[in-house]
Amino acid sequence: MMLVEMVEELGHEVIAEAGNVDEARSLAEIEQYDLAILDVNLHGMNVEPVAEVIAARDLPLFFLSGYGSGGIPDQFKGAPVLSKPCELEALKRTIDAVLSNG
Repeated sequence: MMLVEMVEELGHEVIAEAGNVDEARSLAEIEQYDLAILDVNLHGMNVEPVAEVIAARDLPLFFLSGYGSGGIPDQFKGAPVLSKPCELEALKRTIDAVLSNG
């Protein structure tokens, strides 16, 4: 199941999705959202510039990674990481935990 479908199945609204870092950074700057879910690798580019924008807005985020926590940008080493592929229940737990800390 695709991530957007999983998030929506959990009762959340997906307001934007991006396939590359430039698009994601632009959306992160202007969209209104409660939580960002960032894949560490967007078409070969590290998502760190997007995470920096989100952190500057003081909004919650977590990372998806097929690399484990090793692929997380250094300044975000304490951020939650969900391994890919993820199961619906693990996604739910992570979303709930991040939103409850926000």
